[in-house]
Amino acid sequence: MHSDALLVHATAWRRQKAVKKLRMRQSFKAFDASVLLTTWKAEKAMSTLIAIVYPSEQKAEEVRSLLFDLSKRYLIKLGDIVIATRDPKGRVKLNQLFNTTASGAAGGSFWGLLIGLIFLNPLLGAAAGAAGGAIGGALTDAGINDKFMKELGAALKPGDAALFALVQEMTADKVLAEIQPHGGTVLHTTLDESREKVLRDALASAATAAPEA
Repeated sequence: MHSDALLVHATAWRRQKAVKKLRMRQSFKAFDASVLLTTWKAEKAMSTLIAIVYPSEQKAEEVRSLLFDLSKRYLIKLGDIVIATRDPKGRVKLNQLFNTTASGAAGGSFWGLLIGLIFLNPLLGAAAGAAGGAIGGALTDAGINDKFMKELGAALKPGDAALFALVQEMTADKVLAEIQPHGGTVLHTTLDESREKVLRDALASAATAAPEA
């Protein structure tokens, strides 16, 4: 009798395990890479683009390093940050820097969701090939569009450099206080008119005060 009970228990356990595996497969079939892409694109859409022109690439690099430092202090969250320069022949070059610690190019929620699915769902690896193409294709377009930056960069004078920053979040007053002393000229932003004017005026005041320093 005892052996019969064990047999019944073992059979029930195997059946339960088979049902659980079937449910996991069914839930995975319902998985669509577009869920990840939608999350990432929504986060990207809420970002603010700011492009500022500096008199040299060295100056732009100095401000980029400052923004990375501010991100480590949780004052700003960057989606992308690129320096564009124009040589004497009119060719625009992009100095792109991928720094996952400082900027997180595709956004924390996207990577968190992707990694969570991989590690929490052991069946995800079986269909990585199917979903990987769609995800990988979107990530190649992560951050600021290269063509857009080159079009704006064509307006630069040789020697000047434009710093493009895709800002996801920031403590605006503290960030502005940090970058204001470095001056610069606003090339383009997606800020509303009032906030863009505040930025323009702050950078212009730094440029005006520079000769007196």
